[in-house]
Amino acid sequence: MARRSFLSVVGAGLAAACSPLGTLNGLNNLSPGDRGTRKIASGVAFGSDPRQRLDIYGPAKAEGASPVVTFFYGGSWASGSRDGYGFAAKAFASRGYTVVIPDYRLVPEVHFPAFVEDGAAAVAWTETNIGRHGGDAARVSLVGHSAGAHIAMLLALDPRWLRAAGSDPARLRAAVGLAGPYDFLPFNVGATKNAFGRAPDAALTQPINFARQDAPPILLATGTEDTMVLPRNSRKLAAALREAGATVELKEYDGLGHVGAVLALSKPFRGRAPVLADTLAFLKTHNG
Repeated sequence: MARRSFLSVVGAGLAAACSPLGTLNGLNNLSPGDRGTRKIASGVAFGSDPRQRLDIYGPAKAEGASPVVTFFYGGSWASGSRDGYGFAAKAFASRGYTVVIPDYRLVPEVHFPAFVEDGAAAVAWTETNIGRHGGDAARVSLVGHSAGAHIAMLLALDPRWLRAAGSDPARLRAAVGLAGPYDFLPFNVGATKNAFGRAPDAALTQPINFARQDAPPILLATGTEDTMVLPRNSRKLAAALREAGATVELKEYDGLGHVGAVLALSKPFRGRAPVLADTLAFLKTHNG
């Protein structure tokens, strides 16, 4: 009972901030599993701003260059830190992936499209440099949760962002969105008003507007009890991608809430839904 109550407190804290607490990383480290990983680099600059820094994780013993996951965390485009997501990085690294977790500039210091541009810069840095850290630059995929899923999907679907950063959009192997907002006009809540209210063309902020046949393979995962980012976001984007002729999978998890989609990557919460297993299976299919 005490352990269950503690996990409930952690989950409530995450729900309030949409960003992992340090206690979750600590609890994750104490739980069995996810062995054989290491933090390869910390605070690597991919731009001049203090927020343009990234961490790299990977298998402790790798045989050859490993496929790469670039993970974007959530936080309503206004909060979050790469330091809180070691649990997610280790989940993928223990399965043979090199994992890049970038920070990005946040509201109110910046507004759209600055955080998307930072995401694109992180991907471009990864493709250029990850070979020196054990990763395979030819097998880069994106994974994001909540606001991070929005960033990941815009990068995967609207080619202009990666091209502007000097990256070839066609090189992306796959993209995974966990509980992401993809079709959320009008901007009628504080988070979206603050992040996107100054955009000269609101249509450019919506991933659903860029569904295309030649998009990289997309996995969209959502919980049926998500009241923060409604499941219709994932359903509508999946439908638009199918109509366009793209490769897309939609996973809906009964009883899972918004934060649960990312908590399920951690060892203490993994039994709530097979988010990690489904994501790994999808990435394996499309990474060769």
